[in-house]
Amino acid sequence: MQVHGKRVWVTGASSGIGAALAVAFAEAGARVVLSARRQAELQKVAERCGDDCLIVTLDVTDQASIDAAVEQVNTTLGGIDILVNNAGITQRSRATETDMTVYRRLLEVNLFGTIGLTSAMLPGMLERGEGQIVCVSSIAGKVGAPLRTGYCAAKHAVVGYCDALRAEVQDQGVHVLVVCPGFVNTPISYAALKGDGEPHGSMDADQASGVPPETVARRTLQAIAGGEHEILVGGKEVLAAHLKRLSPRLLARLTRRVAAQRSR
Repeated sequence: MQVHGKRVWVTGASSGIGAALAVAFAEAGARVVLSARRQAELQKVAERCGDDCLIVTLDVTDQASIDAAVEQVNTTLGGIDILVNNAGITQRSRATETDMTVYRRLLEVNLFGTIGLTSAMLPGMLERGEGQIVCVSSIAGKVGAPLRTGYCAAKHAVVGYCDALRAEVQDQGVHVLVVCPGFVNTPISYAALKGDGEPHGSMDADQASGVPPETVARRTLQAIAGGEHEILVGGKEVLAAHLKRLSPRLLARLTRRVAAQRSR
């Protein structure tokens, strides 16, 4: 699918990967819908996307918010050609120190928000016989990472959901792409949830040295055009996903070493 002239809805578009994706789609000639909870931040991104974009505030954990956003988008644009599920939140806490409310929050945002919005927009795509669902997972959706048990659980589930969904809808003209970034230089770690639900409040070193979000956006548009099913984007951490297939035991030793270093 080429994106020029397409109607594209990007969630989590107020910053980071979402903002970079929105700008990349707009530059490629798409009509972009920007969604997140922060209206002011969305407005800043909209200024980079040009005049032909629509701002729709959205909380993916609130079904009423999803329903209202879907109605607004369908009324204004008559449907969506490409849905990009990018809204997400991460975690920085050990399993033994993480409250269940934090686990539920991670799953609500990263998994159920993705499923909820996809379920709302999918029937229109199937009726038209074409469409593209893009779900932003993570390398943490392919391998486990210390201090991210809930985040990994949610992102692994996103990959599984997309793989199963693809098997159901691919022959009906709807393509499903999973994007698995590694470390990306975005502010996501500032809002990462600690075990008590409070924000982490700082930039991780790995995050700070990660690839620019524009790299993820550019590779995602290439994958859409090429009809790819899954892409891994990042630095050397991407090798962990390959190592898991080749030597799970070696990967387990390496991740234990990382966990030990971060607990010091």
